[in-house]
Amino acid sequence: MTEHPNENAAPGGEQAGGGPASGPSAGSGGDRVSQWVAQLEAMIAGIAKEAAPVARQVGAKAAELAAIAAVKAGPFSQKVAEVTTEQGQRFAEKAQAVAAELRSHDSPAGAEAAEAQPSDEAPAGEPVADSADQAASGI
Repeated sequence: MTEHPNENAAPGGEQAGGGPASGPSAGSGGDRVSQWVAQLEAMIAGIAKEAAPVARQVGAKAAELAAIAAVKAGPFSQKVAEVTTEQGQRFAEKAQAVAAELRSHDSPAGAEAAEAQPSDEAPAGEPVADSADQAASGI
């Protein structure tokens, strides 16, 4: 058998032992890698060129769907706002009624004073936070 200097050479131009190959194929390994990189770059450019119209179509469809969702969300958001306002008013009325009832249990004169006072203010000498706490605990 005759010995060949590149018998143990791997496809990348390296010997099986891990060192660089010697001899005439040492330079061709670098050329081969350059060819592969050039081919890969050409393939990527081709894919990008072909995919661009599809990507635009997907983007356009996403924009259309977002517009439809926005149109449908508007009336729904308005309805939610109306219901929230109604429920907030009902809650405020119940809270005021509970506060008035709690004050009427404290003293008979307190009930008359609570009815005579504007509903947005707390009785004289009583902090506003305590009135809100009492109304919340009674509901």
